[in-house]
Amino acid sequence: MGRGKIEIKRIDNLTNRQVTYSKRRAGILKKANELNVLCDAQVSLIMISSSGKIHEYISPSCTHKNLYDKYQQVSGNNIWKPHYERMQDNLQKLKEINNKLRKEIRQRNGEDLDELNFQQLCGLEQNMEKSVDCVRNRKFHVISSQTDIYKKKVKNHQVTYNSLLRGFEERDANCQYASPDFEGDYQSTIEFATENPHIFAFGLQPQL
Repeated sequence: MGRGKIEIKRIDNLTNRQVTYSKRRAGILKKANELNVLCDAQVSLIMISSSGKIHEYISPSCTHKNLYDKYQQVSGNNIWKPHYERMQDNLQKLKEINNKLRKEIRQRNGEDLDELNFQQLCGLEQNMEKSVDCVRNRKFHVISSQTDIYKKKVKNHQVTYNSLLRGFEERDANCQYASPDFEGDYQSTIEFATENPHIFAFGLQPQL
């Protein structure tokens, strides 16, 4: 019993549409490969699904560009010409924008002012004043930020200095309390050394 003929129309159900696309895509890719192998034909195939995914097939012996170039030679249609013309138009627009910007820069530097009328010169002056205000505000902001940073550094250095100073003062105080009374024992030391000439007496002073 043969399979019934399927009406060719858009499948409304999204899931069924995706399944059908996947199956038929695999079938057409298989047929394209068979044409290339069995008939030595050069085949280029590009498919784009409704979700935007691209699937393609190209014969191993060529590239898409080579095949399109052959198509142009055989058919006489220049498929690259519209794209080239669009690129030329876009390039021309970019050149005009670039020339306009360069001219504005020269005018802001005080050049090419002869062709400007009074109103245009007033507008240029106002724009430059606004630019100067923006630069000045940015400069003051940078100065303020750097001043705050330096104040914090000075404060940190002051704290470190005070800490070191307290450490030195505490060490000096400890050395004074621990110093022996060398002046009180000086006379007895001399007398002991005189009675015992083979004994040397040394007087030690604490280091500060």
